[in-house]
Amino acid sequence: MTDYDASALPDLTDRTIVITGASSGIGRATAAAFARAGAHVVLAVRDTTKGRAVASTLTGSVEVRPLDLADLVSVRSFAEQWTGPIDVLVANAGVSARSLTRTADGFELDFGTNHLGHFALTTLLLPRVRDRVVVVASQAERAARLDLDDPNWERRPYRSSRAYNDSKLANLLFVAELQRRLSTAGSAVRVLAAHPGLVTTSIYDLPDGARPGIWDHLLPRLGQDADQGALPTLYAATEDLPGDTFVGPQHLMHMRGGAQVIGRSRRAGDRELAARLWDVSERLTGITAPVA
Repeated sequence: MTDYDASALPDLTDRTIVITGASSGIGRATAAAFARAGAHVVLAVRDTTKGRAVASTLTGSVEVRPLDLADLVSVRSFAEQWTGPIDVLVANAGVSARSLTRTADGFELDFGTNHLGHFALTTLLLPRVRDRVVVVASQAERAARLDLDDPNWERRPYRSSRAYNDSKLANLLFVAELQRRLSTAGSAVRVLAAHPGLVTTSIYDLPDGARPGIWDHLLPRLGQDADQGALPTLYAATEDLPGDTFVGPQHLMHMRGGAQVIGRSRRAGDRELAARLWDVSERLTGITAPVA
C-alpha cells in the first residue's frame, strides 16, 4: 500500500478551515498544508503574537484569531464573533499537564482543554459548519478509565497520564455522540477523529530540572515529525469517509507514516458512556448543543 501524503490534498480554494492550536506542532503543519492547497485557514490560538509570527511564514490565505480553550469566556467570544461559514473545523489543540492544574473555569486542565473546550467551541460553531469536524484524538484512549462521577479529579488522587488518556477517550466519545445526533437530525455534516501517531512535539517536553528517562531518549528515534503527524488530520478532513471514522498512521501499530482508517477500543464505542459524557459536558459548560 502506498503511504498517504499531503500531495494527495485536493484543491481547497474557496474553503474555510479553522484549526485550534495552530501556532505550533501538528496544528502548524496542518495549517501549512491546507493553506498550500488553497484554503483560507484560520489559526485559532491562545497566543496571537506567536500565531501571527507563524502566519507570516505560511503560503496562502491565513488569518489569526484569539482562542483560549481553557477559558469558556474566550470560547464564547470566538464563536460570537464568527459570522461566516466554516467548511472544516479542526479541533487540534491539546495539552498534557504534569501536575493537577485547573482551567479558568475550574476544570482539570487536560479534560477542560482537550475535551470541554472543544465540546463548547464545536457546539457553538456547529450551525456555521458546512462539511465536517475533525477532532484530534489519540490511541492513548485505550489506556483510559474515564470517571464521569469525578471528571475533574476533585476526589481522586491525580495521575497525569491517566488524565490525558481520559481526555483522549472523551474526544472519541464526543465524535461518536455528535455524529449520532447529526445523523438523527438529518444533517450532512460529518464528524471524524484523527490519531497523529507518535510525534516529537512540545507536548513531550520535560519540565525544567527534570532528568530524562528511557522514554525521552527513545522518542527522537521512534517519533515522527509534525508534518507526518498532520497526515491523519488532512486525510480525515478531505477524503470521502463516513462520519465517526477514526484515522491514524499506517505503520508501527499506527504510530508512524501515512494515514488510514483504524480501530478504537470497545470503551470508545460505548453509546451509553458517550451519551452520559454529553450530558456531563453540557452541565459543566452550560452550553446546550443545537442537535438533540
